[in-house]
Amino acid sequence: MKYFLSSTEIETTISRDILLMTQVNKPILLRRLFQLGCNYSSQILSYQKMLGQLQDVGNTTTLANYLELLSGAGLLTGIHKFTNQQARTKRTSPKFQVLNTALMSAQSGKTFEEAQKDREFWGRLVESSVGAHLLNSAKGTQIGVYYWRERNEEVDFVLKKGKKLISIEVKSGSKKGCLSGLNSFKKAFNPLRTLLVGDHGEKLESFLQTPVETWFL
Repeated sequence: MKYFLSSTEIETTISRDILLMTQVNKPILLRRLFQLGCNYSSQILSYQKMLGQLQDVGNTTTLANYLELLSGAGLLTGIHKFTNQQARTKRTSPKFQVLNTALMSAQSGKTFEEAQKDREFWGRLVESSVGAHLLNSAKGTQIGVYYWRERNEEVDFVLKKGKKLISIEVKSGSKKGCLSGLNSFKKAFNPLRTLLVGDHGEKLESFLQTPVETWFL
């Protein structure tokens, strides 16, 4: 996967795959949402907070629609929170996720060496690479990709196929935290498998080469 994409490549994709194909009343807002999502990839942000960040008079429905357009163009999506109620899942705050980490790198303006030295950014980049792999690998399958959070506990990714669940936590040398979220999720939902990717778990390189359906076998 490319580490960096030029602004020309990105603008061409937005113009050709979205603006020329769909009526967008606020193209500037769509572009700002894309930039915001790249900057916040792997982070959960409510639509109200998005509006505050974007300083626009739009509404949450408009943002949700624009995020769907960006997702359809293979640029940026919002991962929904996993719940047992499908209707509630649709209304949750999305977790921004670039579908190619080169988009995140391009918006940051950091070189590869600078990204590695920025511990917080590198942790989000590693998590985003896992999220992009899961979403791209799950295309054309019956596997859904979610996150889970209750109070202060969180699971980075939840895979759902039928009634089977897999919980995934991403760890890198620059991302700190405990595994209480995985443990709480396991107690509440009894997943088929619990995976730790990165430090002391599945090696990142091998995980990114493994089709998502493999984990359900």
